[in-house]
This record gives sequence, C-alpha cells and structure tokens, in this order.
Amino acid sequence: MSRIAERFAELKKNRRKALVPFVTAGDPQPDTTVPVLHAMVEAGADMLEIGVPFSDPMADGPVIQAACERALVHHITLHQVLDMVREFRQQDSATPIILMGYLNPIEVWGYREFAQAAGEAGVDGVLTVDMPPEEADEFKEFLQSNGIDAILLLARTSGEERIKK
Repeated sequence: MSRIAERFAELKKNRRKALVPFVTAGDPQPDTTVPVLHAMVEAGADMLEIGVPFSDPMADGPVIQAACERALVHHITLHQVLDMVREFRQQDSATPIILMGYLNPIEVWGYREFAQAAGEAGVDGVLTVDMPPEEADEFKEFLQSNGIDAILLLARTSGEERIKK
C-alpha cells in the first residue's frame, strides 16, 4: 500500500479530512522550499503537493502562474525539484509527497527514467494536469512499477465511462 493510500486509510479511520497544501518548488527562493515543506507538516499537513515550475501553466490560475514565473527566474528544473524531495526525505519519511505539473518536462526526461528518479527521490504521487487518461497507460505503468501513484483529473462534465477509466 502506498503512503498516500495509507494516509487516506488513517484519515478515514479517524474520520478526518485530508489537509493537502500546495507550494511551487523554488518560490520565492530555491532554498526556502524544503523548510516550507517541513513547516507545513508541523502545522498539520497530511500530504504535500509540490508544483513543478513550468513556463506555460495553462491549466492554473494567476496565483500559481505567478509562482511558476518567480521560480523560473531561479531556473528551477524538474531535476532540482526531485533534489528538494530527496532533501525533505532526509528528515521525513512518512508524509506523502505529490508532484503536480505538466507532461512536457517528463516526456523530455522519458517516462521510465523520470519514474525511476522520482521513486528513488521519495515521490508518492504524480499529478499531470495535461495527461488525458486515454493516453496514460504507459506512464502509469512506469509510475506504478516505481511505487508511485498516478493521479488523473476529472472535469465536472466527465461522463461515466471516463470517470471509471
């Protein structure tokens, strides 16, 4: 069972909702990300969602777009985000970490190579906002083989068939 599934089971047992705060890696400064992650856990976060800065965050609102712009000024890359996760894991091996971002940097790296590096860094879940479920099978396999949950999005207008997929 993944850390995410374990955490949800624990929350269900205790009749609690999950607090999953979001931070864009490298915003406002690269060296503040890991301390902010630890502070969020100390403040009660059940899981952490870390945004991977991207140059064209089309599915995000103005706040996350601005955070990406600030992080990209520091040239934050997907590789550096995984380094931040590794650093966080030196002190916290229990809190689930979910990366949120776009498919392009992962495709450039390669699904298999990214999944292996993310698993080794301690990532528990990957949410790619522009990965349609109809095209996700190969990526999901690589993630799952490295102990990572693939997280796909649904729209309010999604039909039953797509929801099941």
